[in-house]
Amino acid sequence: MAFKGGASAGAAAETPEAMYRDLPRRPDAVPGLLTHQADLLRLYASQHCDTPDLALELPTGTGKTIPALLIAEWVRRTRRVRAAYACPTDQLAWQVAQTAGREGIPAVVLTRSHADWPTDHEARYESADAVAITTYSTIFNSSPKLGPPTLLIFDDAHNGEQYVAEQYGVVVSRNGQPALYGDLLEALAPGLDGLLLQRLQAGDSSPGAHHQVKLVVPARHDAIPEALHQVLGRQGAPICFRYAMIRECLESCLAYVSPAAIQIRPMIPPTVDNELFARARQRLYLSATLGEGGELERAFGRPHIERLTLPASTPEPRSGTRYFVFPELVPDTDPAELARQIVARAGKALLLAPDTATAVTTARDLSQPSWKLMTIDDVGTSMTPFASANHAICALANRYDGLDLPGPACQVVVMEGVPDHDSLHERYLSQRVRAGFALADRIRTRVVQGAGRCTRGPNDSAVVVVYGAELTKYLVRPETLAPLSRDLQGEINFGRRNSGEDTTAVEVLDNVAVFLDHGEEWREGGEPLLAEMRREAVQVVPSGSTALAAAIADEIEASSLAGQGRWAEASRHAQAAAHKLSFGQEDTRGYRAFWLYLAGIWAYRAGRDGDLGQLSTARGLVRQAEQTSKPSVWVRQMPPLPDTETAALPTHDDIAVAAVVARMSGGIARGRHDAAVAKMLDGLAQTDPPLYEPELSQLGKLLGAEAAKPTGQARCDSTWCFDNALWIALEAKSDHQTTGLVSSKDVRAASGQLRILASDRHHDGVPPGSITVMISPKSAVDSTAAASVSTDDCLYLVHPETILHIAKDAKEAWDDVLASTTGRTTAELQDLVVAVFQRYGILPSHIRERLTDYQISG
Repeated sequence: MAFKGGASAGAAAETPEAMYRDLPRRPDAVPGLLTHQADLLRLYASQHCDTPDLALELPTGTGKTIPALLIAEWVRRTRRVRAAYACPTDQLAWQVAQTAGREGIPAVVLTRSHADWPTDHEARYESADAVAITTYSTIFNSSPKLGPPTLLIFDDAHNGEQYVAEQYGVVVSRNGQPALYGDLLEALAPGLDGLLLQRLQAGDSSPGAHHQVKLVVPARHDAIPEALHQVLGRQGAPICFRYAMIRECLESCLAYVSPAAIQIRPMIPPTVDNELFARARQRLYLSATLGEGGELERAFGRPHIERLTLPASTPEPRSGTRYFVFPELVPDTDPAELARQIVARAGKALLLAPDTATAVTTARDLSQPSWKLMTIDDVGTSMTPFASANHAICALANRYDGLDLPGPACQVVVMEGVPDHDSLHERYLSQRVRAGFALADRIRTRVVQGAGRCTRGPNDSAVVVVYGAELTKYLVRPETLAPLSRDLQGEINFGRRNSGEDTTAVEVLDNVAVFLDHGEEWREGGEPLLAEMRREAVQVVPSGSTALAAAIADEIEASSLAGQGRWAEASRHAQAAAHKLSFGQEDTRGYRAFWLYLAGIWAYRAGRDGDLGQLSTARGLVRQAEQTSKPSVWVRQMPPLPDTETAALPTHDDIAVAAVVARMSGGIARGRHDAAVAKMLDGLAQTDPPLYEPELSQLGKLLGAEAAKPTGQARCDSTWCFDNALWIALEAKSDHQTTGLVSSKDVRAASGQLRILASDRHHDGVPPGSITVMISPKSAVDSTAAASVSTDDCLYLVHPETILHIAKDAKEAWDDVLASTTGRTTAELQDLVVAVFQRYGILPSHIRERLTDYQISG
């Protein structure tokens, strides 16, 4: 029998919630709406049907998909209009389509090539008879084929920066496209240092990890925009499609260059030019976390997105229980072996890492010999092959959302690496500009999302293995924890407490077994303690978030105007953004400097186009950017504007250069020098203190410091003094085991070293900017010890590899200078030392920047 209805079939109910009761749901549909889902639907229907940009926030695993599909279906029915639901990936699109079918919502999947869309599916969407399930790339491309929707929903919008920005830009891999990489490098040559350009062209990445990404601003160089057009304009697919997205705004784009890749993109995607997106009556953003700093607005290029928040009376939704394990913090333990045993105990694991090579390599290390190793090739459209496997490990790169593994499908997530280098743009802002605060929301969200892949419902439970020193350090930092939800803070703190100094690997494995069994022993022994830590947690909004949010409208307008070549107006809005960012004080200092620099370059471009008064404005803005960026030195390393006097070096840099020049002018016995440097590098690769510690002073001398081991009791292992302009005290713990935490005793011993040094040098006070660094392979510091340290102590934790990298850069810099000293006057030698030391990042200003990533403080 075939049933057919009349024109009124599918007539709309008064609210999405009422409509839900009448849907032809399958037997396997969810039993009903959760309280918070129903509350959200009522709020939408009563207050937000016509809000142009609306964000819905529900924590990971608490059910965003069903309410969003119900809104789409309700709008489709009540208004007889098209509704589209965009997902980041094909896999998630099919997953959403399955949910729609289960819940009785008519939907069609329209992804990938338009030529392959079934005609009947496309017709059902075009006639508003079904919701279209599609992808971000279907919306954001140079020639969208989807019929314009009235309602446009974006799932996992918290990752919009990743999936939207990648469409508005060109990324070229050196290995994958060597010829194009070389052509782009040639086009960008006017913005690159000559020696660096030669090294990049030769494939030599030896300038050091600190300088792996360089920024080139095409608008600063007359020849670069046209050269880029010439190169990109002759490319075929897929580059030509991405080029088409930025062709009209290419001159205002930013270019990032590394030995491995080149990225060209606008500061903020010009989504206003996309008619599918901009002309939709309503854009609905679904997010696990919305943040407070305007991250969502930046990602989608919208100046204001209203938040739909649940009533205070609505019970806080919860998405299961996670037990965090930190193998790096367990003393006297091989972290890899501990993680391997946890994975073996669970029978399978999902492994998430920022890149494919790391994910696959670690998965092989942690897997059992007979297990299948799955990658994106196995689960590209569905997680079913992995979910149904008895024993397997699935290694995925940069896939922190859009994966549902509920219940018994998988109970272990292994996460490695901090996902803060999703692009060269992010890496530059984070590492060089020190604008990590502006990126903090998106990075935290990726980690939160990844940790929740196996807890998709309130009764799910999963172990989260925090693998590797980098992610361990990130998650234990107070500034990372404080903005997280109370539940997540409690879970992380519970994990730290049960992976700490007084815990053995055997105890960790026993606890994991108890948690996975989730029986009486967990309910009576573990769950109450975890619940207590959740209650004790306090969520704190970062202090600079208000300033970040206030600046967003001017940032978007500035980027848009620059893309149109309206340089003077763009500069004014960039200056307005920078002014608003100033209220974030230290939190937003780096990001503010970046916008001041862009304001200066855009003012310069306006001056070059005839508005001559803008030229002096440009020079003033760039100077202001340099001052604001300190102690970072990235602005100084950018090509100066024409007719700009070279800024004087900071006093401590002048002192270092003078010391190096004096030493070279006195004559260098090359054989003896090379032997000393080789001994230094060998010593700094050791863990034995008698071999390691003396070479710290040798390194300090190469950097132009007065360097020595202080005499007397309770002194640090080396001091680098650039006269009395800048001091660096180094406390080496090279023999520390990699596991466990830096103890309170070690922290106390290091925290007073600068005051001791001031007394030893009979100097009144500590020079501004001076620091003490504790060199240790441990990932983090005991929380009690950290709480006892004031930010005034200027104490930082540094990994021995960082010191070794600096030593290698110092060797390369000295080799370059010594090869070119013949026939130079003292002044010429000084200029050479400045140029080469800047290139390798080993002037005192650079060294301080390289040693201050991880401050120890309460």
